[in-house]
Amino acid sequence: MKPSSAKNKGRLLQQWTAKKMLEYAPTLEPDDVVSTSMGAGGADVKLSPAARKIYPFQIECKSHAKIAVYDFYRQAASHGTYEPLVVIKQNQCKPLVIVDADYFFKVYNENRNSIGNT
Repeated sequence: MKPSSAKNKGRLLQQWTAKKMLEYAPTLEPDDVVSTSMGAGGADVKLSPAARKIYPFQIECKSHAKIAVYDFYRQAASHGTYEPLVVIKQNQCKPLVIVDADYFFKVYNENRNSIGNT
């Protein structure tokens, strides 16, 4: 894959993420959640102070042709009808949880007042 194509895939994922964040937090304005330009330092999605109150996260977006966690996610999904959740851990690193992005934004925004982020 050409570097320009790879950068475009990453840019599209950043834009999708920003759009979903705005969709699930309708009190925010488009300028509150912005996909950064490729090669810019820092987080891939920049948040205004208003957005940071809703989403207290640093966001990094990665789009690759093949990522092994998708195999793990498919395996979790095959176990039944509940929402798939994968816990992964690399040596000397903290465990991470993988869930569907739409599911995360929906549940997070439905419950953010009860988890201390108003």
